[in-house]
Amino acid sequence: MQYRNLGRTGLKVSVITMGTFTFGGRGDFGRTASQDVSDARRLVDTCIDNGVNLFDTANMYSTGLAEEILGEVLEGRYDNILVTSKARMPIGDGPNDEGVSRWHLIRECERSLKRLRTDHIDIYYMHEWDGLTPVEEKMEALHTLVQQGKIRYPGCSNYSAWHVMKSLATAPSHSSRFATQQIHYTIEAREAEYELLPLSVDQGLGVLVWSPLTAGLLSGKHRRGAETPEGSRQAEGWNEPPIRDMERLWNIVDVLVEIGDAHGVEAAQIALAWLLTRPAIASLVVGGRNVDQFERNFRAVDIVLSEDELQRLNDVSRLPLVYPYWHQHNFARPRFAQADQALHADYPDRHYGGEDPLV
Repeated sequence: MQYRNLGRTGLKVSVITMGTFTFGGRGDFGRTASQDVSDARRLVDTCIDNGVNLFDTANMYSTGLAEEILGEVLEGRYDNILVTSKARMPIGDGPNDEGVSRWHLIRECERSLKRLRTDHIDIYYMHEWDGLTPVEEKMEALHTLVQQGKIRYPGCSNYSAWHVMKSLATAPSHSSRFATQQIHYTIEAREAEYELLPLSVDQGLGVLVWSPLTAGLLSGKHRRGAETPEGSRQAEGWNEPPIRDMERLWNIVDVLVEIGDAHGVEAAQIALAWLLTRPAIASLVVGGRNVDQFERNFRAVDIVLSEDELQRLNDVSRLPLVYPYWHQHNFARPRFAQADQALHADYPDRHYGGEDPLV
């Protein structure tokens, strides 16, 4: 296993994080998997044996059951293990059962601590934006939780760039400032490169990636013109994240499979290895139904992609430079900082407004 600093913090996290989205299987979560304590213990033990030190969950996964299962499995082993959780999503029918109000965040953190059987959460994510709660109230609540020792590092998930920056600017102290963001980012879904990755480089946020295999669509098991694999999330009706261009998806999968064959691995491991080359990436949140899936995906950590292979992967998946980025690419490149390069470095040095850059 390899370990990276979480952004500008001194915290070392394994480049593979174990996701617990499939623990419990309560409600709609049963459409992905339904792992009980025995299943979870086997998978957690496998991850720990392979050097994973970070485990990701949320208060809304199976409405708390995933946290309960993880807490039972990890109890007594937290000395060298890091755990994340999240709050914001609806967890009941009451008027204060969602959002990031001070009342909701403190209550949900304390509930999560009890379910996880620990006295602190290492990374506590705001699971989604809440435009109805003042940002100052949210950041002050996180400051309180940090000062009380209930959380070590605040973070956010699924925010847009201006949401992140507004939150960072409002943090009452360095310790209550977001240290990380957890985002959806894959070789198929590269929209985060427009703003979220440059922001992370600039502000020192360590990025964790959720669903790095696009709910299995980048695993190589789904192919152009083939039947949907039995037992997959798609076969169960799961439609997140969305795919807007199926032809582009299959073109990407074709290249992943070809490069995987050359390395003696599956497409999935190449998709993960590509992500680990990207700016600001600290860890990839990987789930699995069985031990074999995890053990195969651990192989991605040791894959070294050649410049030619990276070029092929970027060429088949690169998104267009939308405004204002094509204009910046034409006129601002001599004064780009490292954060700008998180987007622009993979684009050929050509003009995007015509042959003449002044057009």
